[in-house]
Amino acid sequence: MQTKLAKLGRSALVAFAMMGATSVFAEEVNLMKGVIPREGDDRMTTADQFKKPGPWKIGMSHFGLSNTWTIQMAHDAEFEAKNNPNITDFLFRNADLNQTKQVADIEDLIAQGVDAIIITPLTPTSADAGIKKAVAAGIPVIVHTGLTDTEDYTVDIQGGGNYFGRVMGDFLVKQLGGKGNIWVLRGVPSHPEDINRYQGLVDAIKGTDIKIVSEDYGTWEYDGGKKLCEAFYLSNPDVQGIWSSGADMARACVDVFNQYGAEMPPISGEGNNGFFKFWRDNKLTSIAPEYGPEQGAAGVRAAVALLEGKPLHKRYVYNPEPITAETRDTYIREDLSDAYWFPTALSEEKKQEYYGLKK
Repeated sequence: MQTKLAKLGRSALVAFAMMGATSVFAEEVNLMKGVIPREGDDRMTTADQFKKPGPWKIGMSHFGLSNTWTIQMAHDAEFEAKNNPNITDFLFRNADLNQTKQVADIEDLIAQGVDAIIITPLTPTSADAGIKKAVAAGIPVIVHTGLTDTEDYTVDIQGGGNYFGRVMGDFLVKQLGGKGNIWVLRGVPSHPEDINRYQGLVDAIKGTDIKIVSEDYGTWEYDGGKKLCEAFYLSNPDVQGIWSSGADMARACVDVFNQYGAEMPPISGEGNNGFFKFWRDNKLTSIAPEYGPEQGAAGVRAAVALLEGKPLHKRYVYNPEPITAETRDTYIREDLSDAYWFPTALSEEKKQEYYGLKK
């Protein structure tokens, strides 16, 4: 099905999305600023395909509340659901980084008779069987924050992991002049987002003289990142750049270099309040690809749109421009904790409740 949007071209789509435009034709849905239909894929649901009168029961299978970002993404989803009067039940399931539990969680949500299911897969295959079973039962499935091996889902909303990793890799290539040693701090083993971000780095440094001298998984956590950076530094401190797949790990690396009184090399970051303060206060050379926890809210919005009978594209992409030193300070919130991420759908009241320093 060819839509007016599909005919516009990528640059126009990006412009509309970055302006927060809700529509260039009647049924277009604004899922999240910066989210646009994936270029080259015109598949869509049909109008009224999943339309159902409220009240609705919506389920969410989350791969695991393993760090501050995943917790806020869950908060964003819950906040969006709570503020929709047609959603009377929001059944949240935490797989706790356990593939077997995610399988069981999805089975449970299907058994509970939910009207739609939102899934953030732990691995490319952990949710496949559940997705197929839900869709076969007529339940629309929205996937985000992790790719799947199956395309049986109803709607897919993905922050481009490859793009994210490549932005950071291109930054290091430029800073290092195409040569030098780098450390690589990866996320959760086998997680689709980690795999894709890493591939973006590989693509960026291909053909250069940049060498990965130390690489391991820090599970996107501060403690995990600190252990890695301490081990890397003690093993081989000759490093000219650091590619970190997450802001908490990057912040931990800064602490390690400060601890040893060493000069901090260029390091990639992410849209996190704590990291941005570190970036500013330590005069770091950095860049921050955007990967907002508002994706949790976008998943709920997609579920609502389907249940309202609105057509959606099968695949959406979220590749916003990275945040640079020139724009960094406009995001910093001195009144909120280091655990706060952006962009977010949370109200100011909720931001203060979860992250306010004056409690």
